[in-house]
Amino acid sequence: MSELVLYDYWRSSAAYRVRIALALKDIPYRSIPINLLNSEQLGSDHRARNPLGLVPVLEFDGVPIAQSLAIIDWLDTRYPEPALMPADPLRRAQVLARAMTFISETHPLHNLRVITYLRNEMEQSPEAIQRWMHRWIGAGLAAIEAVAPDHGLFGGDQPDLIDVCLVPQMYSARRFEVPLDAYPTLVRIDAMLRNMPALSAAAPEAVKPA
Repeated sequence: MSELVLYDYWRSSAAYRVRIALALKDIPYRSIPINLLNSEQLGSDHRARNPLGLVPVLEFDGVPIAQSLAIIDWLDTRYPEPALMPADPLRRAQVLARAMTFISETHPLHNLRVITYLRNEMEQSPEAIQRWMHRWIGAGLAAIEAVAPDHGLFGGDQPDLIDVCLVPQMYSARRFEVPLDAYPTLVRIDAMLRNMPALSAAAPEAVKPA
């Protein structure tokens, strides 16, 4: 079997999504840490994999795939069980749209390069940066809370792509001390997911380099 190599950072929300997908599908892979705090993602070797200098990158037979959604879509196509996206075109579009609320509308506004820019280039105070993060993380959580199921997971009995994206976003919300009282359904679903062995194995604390 061809080797999968994940260029990863333990606390990256995007990399966390991919680790969850790999764990749910029970796909073996080799992890190569990329230390974002040491700017390893900006080195020439990693930029050859992803010119934006971001993680994660998944390599299959030496061919790199960047962007967490593209990676998960490829995994779901090549390793179809358990499916993370439905086959029905309309339902698939709905799942993608809700997942992208986190992937493209929420997470990019509070990732490391944005925080660094706000701090260093815009000279914003820690308090102002925290207000920024609370504003945009809260907006994303509120949008998904409004469509969250009353029972079970977003995927019903098994996690789907929305669930895969929810757990890292809730991790970030807690990390940045976003109040979660307004999102009780998301708190419930997140707790259910984090109790699953596969998701526990993909958690930042489980993969943090020694």
